[in-house]
Amino acid sequence: MGLDTSPPDGEAGTSIELFSGAGGLAMALHASGFRHLLLNEVNRRACETLRANSAVDYQPNELPPATRSDPWPLIEGDVSEVDFSILAGEVDLVAGGVPCQPFSQGGAHKGNVDGRNLWPEFNRCVRQTRPRVILAENVPGLLRPAFAPYWNYIRRELAAPFEERKDGESWVDHDMRLMSTQSVGDPTEHYDLSLQVINSADYGVPQTRSRLFLVGFRRDLGVQWSFPEPTHSRAALSITLATRKYHERHGLLKAEDAPSTTQIDDGKLPWVTVRDAIAGLPQPVDGIEAEGFLHHVGWPGAREYSGHTANTLDQPAKTVKAGVHGVAGGENIVRLDDHTIRYFTVREVARLMTFPDDWKLEGPRSEQMRQLGNAVPVLLGKALGTAIAAALPRPALVTGSSAEPANVVSARLETCWELDSEVLHARQAVGAVQAIH
Repeated sequence: MGLDTSPPDGEAGTSIELFSGAGGLAMALHASGFRHLLLNEVNRRACETLRANSAVDYQPNELPPATRSDPWPLIEGDVSEVDFSILAGEVDLVAGGVPCQPFSQGGAHKGNVDGRNLWPEFNRCVRQTRPRVILAENVPGLLRPAFAPYWNYIRRELAAPFEERKDGESWVDHDMRLMSTQSVGDPTEHYDLSLQVINSADYGVPQTRSRLFLVGFRRDLGVQWSFPEPTHSRAALSITLATRKYHERHGLLKAEDAPSTTQIDDGKLPWVTVRDAIAGLPQPVDGIEAEGFLHHVGWPGAREYSGHTANTLDQPAKTVKAGVHGVAGGENIVRLDDHTIRYFTVREVARLMTFPDDWKLEGPRSEQMRQLGNAVPVLLGKALGTAIAAALPRPALVTGSSAEPANVVSARLETCWELDSEVLHARQAVGAVQAIH
């Protein structure tokens, strides 16, 4: 059995994606059956990445995509300057990884007073389009006690986005009004929210990346929704290591050194490790891109010191961060079997984020790594998108056709992690893949 990244039959609905970055969540939602009506991103390099793969510049005089085979319309620019009302009544899902720097553990912790706090713009998009469901991603740091009052306000505003903040009104006073409207009013203007901190490794991503996800269905739909159950576990990996099956699978000579375990089989798949993720890639050469492997270029100068230690091959990677090589914790360094260390290549980091091997990242290495560090892992986004799509009532598709064949992007997303007779390996997409123009 394996993790299927191909799209479902037919179409799940239409979507807008904000803060699109390198396209991880956009890919995931497309693979879940959503037809992107609009993407928005302000970073120039990230927009170049999107155009290099699946996006085209939005043209206001053109009709929105009619099928999932159409390219994704992209508006490059400040989200505050985008008028989403042009798509009012046409959108099933509004999604986005709201910039996390104001609330990140590694940031300045300014929260709601940080100019990069873009939750108000996410809420404005919801008000202007009235989607059936919303999906937002952020860092778990948003749950820290210091941010609790403002986080509770964000949640209440998302639950009742049409109770707008008045000119000159403080968020505290607005929050007081919101508290009185949570259970009353038009159900088409309220959302029932679910939130959960998720470890990406529990869904087949070769990385212990924890992120906060919030999902809200419009109240008039009457949807009772819960997050999908994890598919992978640490316990299953421990058992695979202890029984030496993992070592045999990778042709490791020191199987006798496998650790023992007291873990009980939970019926899940093993966590995917760094070794699993980078299997099939040649050893990188500094400054030279490996033939046939996009962005697989060695980078010199890796070193370890206190608090900055390398990843191990036989566990999921640490959280990939939006840095080049100086981030705390050694997230971008790996220790090899001969005990030497080196930096991950951009291609290897892309695999840790479960991006397909032919997804091109624009800009210098520093920009490519930043884009990946800010992305949503594709397989995790696919798990959430599929669960959301399954809960949406099918008759309510708002525009376009309800069924169509898999397209080019879907073919690219056939790169996945497959478990076949306990042999977990990277599998490349079958068949020709052509770029979207």
